[in-house]
Amino acid sequence: MADRDDVCVLLPAYNEAETIESVIEGFHEQGFENVLVVDGGSTDDTYALAEAAGARVFEQSGEGKGQAIREAVHRYIEAPYVLMADADETYRAGDADRMLEPLFEGQAEHVIGDRFADMKPDAMTRLNRIGNRLINGAFSLIHGYDYADILSGYRAFTRESFLRLSLSAEGFGIETEMAVECVKHGVRTVVVPITYLPRPDESETNLRPVRDGGLILVTLYRMAKTNNPLFYFGSVGVSAITAGALLGVYVLYDWFANGISHEIIATLGGIAVVLGIQLLMFGVLSDMIVTVNREQTQQLEEIANRLNDERQTAQQSPPDTETDAPPTPENRQN
Repeated sequence: MADRDDVCVLLPAYNEAETIESVIEGFHEQGFENVLVVDGGSTDDTYALAEAAGARVFEQSGEGKGQAIREAVHRYIEAPYVLMADADETYRAGDADRMLEPLFEGQAEHVIGDRFADMKPDAMTRLNRIGNRLINGAFSLIHGYDYADILSGYRAFTRESFLRLSLSAEGFGIETEMAVECVKHGVRTVVVPITYLPRPDESETNLRPVRDGGLILVTLYRMAKTNNPLFYFGSVGVSAITAGALLGVYVLYDWFANGISHEIIATLGGIAVVLGIQLLMFGVLSDMIVTVNREQTQQLEEIANRLNDERQTAQQSPPDTETDAPPTPENRQN
């Protein structure tokens, strides 16, 4: 049975000198000794304070939260389970057991902490709340799953499942990308309620709501190209058909009402309708290909897992003393 010794607590940090010590101490108090801090080139004392608090610390080679997480998991973490949180004291170390339980019991490979389940007053501005709801709604519409809070920074996952994800986001879009990739690769994901606390007054946020929110929405739409091509190409196709139809209505109205013909506009409208229909057809075909590929990938993963289980069982089973025992001198004489 897995326990805390099998878990690495991962804390990406940038200029978190005001809170990093208390966050590390909180996880130590919960029994997690393996705490890894990824410092993003802080200009304050984050690095030194994290080391003094008993954490392993390394400075990331690139920039952005996404790059920090990828580098940590690929190069510095060997534990089978990873518990990821922010270093700004907005998440409770006391929720760690709740986050890890689905992993330990084999119910999930990736766990998302839902901040909206118990969000304390002033923990999130009204603008951020609206943006989060918009992004979560867009994710549910585009990718077909409701993960409640895909922007949550409190995650627990198996290292093996993380290595299956194709991640490239550099900044705060990493949480969104992880959620999309979990859907794409069939990673079993569950959502658990957590408490979300206000950021301490002396700690400054690195989040830029408007810019980062816009980038996240673009990431959601861009990733639909390979995860939900029917939506990706279909939305453009429907827009083209709608624009062409509106142009056609205008041309017909002006022709019958005023006797004015608009050959160029009519041509553009016809092209837009044809293009839209082609995009819809392409979206349907792409969706069929993605579905078949996803089913085949799942079958191959099941076969690989079954073969791995059989190999481990064979290695753990005791040898047959009659057939596997080395020959004795008496046996050789016979």
